[in-house]
Amino acid sequence: MIKGAFAIFMRDFKKFLSNPFVIIITMFMPIMYLIIFGNAMGGTITHIPIAVVQEEPSVSDTPLFTSAVGILRTQAQRDYPRTFDLTVYTDELKAKRDLKAGIIKGVVIFPSTVSGNRPVRLYVDSSDYMTPTIIQAGVQSAMLAGGAHNPVMVNKIYGDIRYIQFFGVGVIVMAIFMSTMMGGGIALIKDREMGIIEGYLVTPVKRSSIILGMIGSGTIRAFFAGFILFIVDILVTGIVIQSTEDFLLILFVLFIASLGVTSLMVSVASRFSNQQEYASVTAFFSLILFMTSGAFYPTAGMPDWLRWITVINPEYYTVDALRSIILRGQGLDVIGMDLVALLLFSTITILIGISTYRRTLD
Repeated sequence: MIKGAFAIFMRDFKKFLSNPFVIIITMFMPIMYLIIFGNAMGGTITHIPIAVVQEEPSVSDTPLFTSAVGILRTQAQRDYPRTFDLTVYTDELKAKRDLKAGIIKGVVIFPSTVSGNRPVRLYVDSSDYMTPTIIQAGVQSAMLAGGAHNPVMVNKIYGDIRYIQFFGVGVIVMAIFMSTMMGGGIALIKDREMGIIEGYLVTPVKRSSIILGMIGSGTIRAFFAGFILFIVDILVTGIVIQSTEDFLLILFVLFIASLGVTSLMVSVASRFSNQQEYASVTAFFSLILFMTSGAFYPTAGMPDWLRWITVINPEYYTVDALRSIILRGQGLDVIGMDLVALLLFSTITILIGISTYRRTLD
């Protein structure tokens, strides 16, 4: 028994040593977890865009307004850049519209008369569970630094959003990724390992058709996984979908996101001939994409070099679009760019998948 076990051990260990790619990824992954996870979580949120406006009728800037604006412009946390990017508005309604559109994260409205008991009104985007607290603390500290004692009235325009509701959207995206990783990509690898690549050895179907077929099948599986998690998210977190239009728009986003992520994973799978290598790479992609998607923690708290990854991250656009609909009740006018980015990403990854698949077989 010992002799047989030792023989199996030696065979399996030699297979591991014969694949330097897997060895490198195995050693590389913990380092990446340290760098990515350590920088993506718990960073200091800076450059929060907020608006300041003096309520009407406003004849001239009050000392409170002038003092608070000056302090907020330069306010920073120790060893970090300034906390707020300030824009002075002259129209209260326009500032609130920009807040609703997601252009800014908060609106500070100062009273137009000098009085110690007139409240300063603060409107914040409460769909982001961290920035409202930072904005409120910044406004209060700026007023105290200027010697003002006016009360601050906080209005959370989307109500009280709990962390489980904030994070629940990210879990939907995780379900899509896991489904497409185990579906389209693994299926393609298994066909190659077994030597039965459909459409190449068996039927006259074009290789581009193979990729498109795999992507189509994987997209449907990923869509259903995302939809099921979406329903679970509603039941667990208590989120209320405001209208039928919002529900249909969520389904559309789930489908486009499933197409984008599936296209990526199939294009990755087309470059590998065994499941071990593919699993190593997908673990790396899972870390990079999910941690920089904003699912766990606002991307504003990430360092600039890591925040740039979100530009090419389909999960970031998916999380942003779903949060806009589910938590804020926003529509196509706000999430349009997210959908365009997802469609562009899908097109590019489909072309890459077809190209790399051809080079692998030829």
